[in-house]
Amino acid sequence: MVERSHSWMNRFRRILIRWEKREDTYLAMLHLALGIITWFHFLPK
Repeated sequence: MVERSHSWMNRFRRILIRWEKREDTYLAMLHLALGIITWFHFLPK
């Protein structure tokens, strides 16, 4: 399950390669990516 979650997060290049120098910007992008992953994971198919 952890490997699958990491592969989902690796779709977001800004998380895979950390471009941001500020921690708050990186955490905001991480939260956004996790929200998008959760949103699409729980949408009815």
